[in-house]
Amino acid sequence: MSLFNVFNISGSAMSAQGQRLNVVASNLANADSATSANGQPYKAKQIVFSAVPLNSADAQGVRVKEVREDQSPPQMKYDPKHPMADENGYVAMPNVNVTEQMVDMISASRSYQNNVETMNAAKSMLLKTLTIGQ
Repeated sequence: MSLFNVFNISGSAMSAQGQRLNVVASNLANADSATSANGQPYKAKQIVFSAVPLNSADAQGVRVKEVREDQSPPQMKYDPKHPMADENGYVAMPNVNVTEQMVDMISASRSYQNNVETMNAAKSMLLKTLTIGQ
């Protein structure tokens, strides 16, 4: 595997982790919204990654295969004064678990950071290779 493939692999991973951070941000922004644009409670989104072959046969990158909605039921919150409360006083709230989303955000940002460090290490090795003949 060529050292140049490291840049392609890390770049694809950074792009995928950036999309993951966007999904987490969307989930956190809608965690307390009683309704979404379609009038139903917001459904948390989950990202699915897949490996993708790069230019060479022995190198693979990563890409976002799909962003899917979490099919778990909405959280029911007791608030009889809420305008969207049912006859029992419960309001259907988004199925977003804020703690899980925060853990996912930390994981994505650390993965992104690790790929930046990998690219910097590869750059440093290439620069040192150029100075060998001097």
